[in-house]
Amino acid sequence: MSQWRSTKAKQLLAALLQIGWKIKRETKGSHCILSHPDWPDFVFAFHDREEIGPKMLSRIAKKTGLQPKDL
Repeated sequence: MSQWRSTKAKQLLAALLQIGWKIKRETKGSHCILSHPDWPDFVFAFHDREEIGPKMLSRIAKKTGLQPKDL
């Protein structure tokens, strides 16, 4: 069983901002570029109410350093 649970994109973005990610640039719609000093830039492309499942959260975690306790 996965250690990740589904969550809304708005909550995920808030968790990323809380662990040190900053919004570098926002575009129209759902895309924004996040930056962190220790990681390469990450494109966040989800609408606020979109449900993100465990598999996608796992992929995001590999690129951002997110952990289940951060949500």
